[in-house]
Amino acid sequence: MAGVTSGFSRYSPHPSRKEALKLGNLVPSEDKTLHQVIRGLDGASIEIVARSKTIFFPGDPAERVYLIRRGAVKLSRVYESGEEITVAMLRENSLFGVLSLLTGHRSDRFYHAVAFTRVEMTTAPATSVKQAMENDPKVGLLLLQGLSSRILQTETMIETLTHRDMSSRLVSFLLVLCRDFGVPKKEGITIDLKLSHQAIAEAIGSTRVTITRLLGDLRSSGLVQIERKKITVFDPIALAKRFS
Repeated sequence: MAGVTSGFSRYSPHPSRKEALKLGNLVPSEDKTLHQVIRGLDGASIEIVARSKTIFFPGDPAERVYLIRRGAVKLSRVYESGEEITVAMLRENSLFGVLSLLTGHRSDRFYHAVAFTRVEMTTAPATSVKQAMENDPKVGLLLLQGLSSRILQTETMIETLTHRDMSSRLVSFLLVLCRDFGVPKKEGITIDLKLSHQAIAEAIGSTRVTITRLLGDLRSSGLVQIERKKITVFDPIALAKRFS
């Protein structure tokens, strides 16, 4: 995916920063962030993906590792029936696309990765990441910490989808978004994502009509407010108790 394709762009660090990056490589890895480590690898780049554009499809070669700098990415599993189930909503500093690192050999993508918002990522070839891990065990530790966060997000999403009652599933999803994308405000917690009813329906395996009705019920109950596709939860604890 070189160049600019379907809202996707990649660019290497600006030439004026090359020397700075070389100097940065002299800094002990324990003093670096994961972004700094990946950015300093051979073949690293910054990639920008427009909202709703695909980052990779299932079956694509797993050749690069991604770390979100800004924005949100939706990971989903596509089944033979055509059904697509969301397995994670990834926020800033989330690591993904690491399958080839885990298997130790060339792999194909398992998930469908889509930019839920406009996304900026630090990315590097899997071969460079593996080489860095072999050269410095501390790099492996940083990657493990990033991967642990990613696994936790997946487990949380799967737990959300285990609710058979769609009202409980929606509430659980909103609470996850409050935790991962919530911005505290005077009136409550505002989810810092523009969420269409269709996008929510696709994320939790429902329909737009059902989500519209359920969100209307929550709004009528005084539990949420929706303005310009941004949802504010007035009291997450009260919302959780109401549907526990």
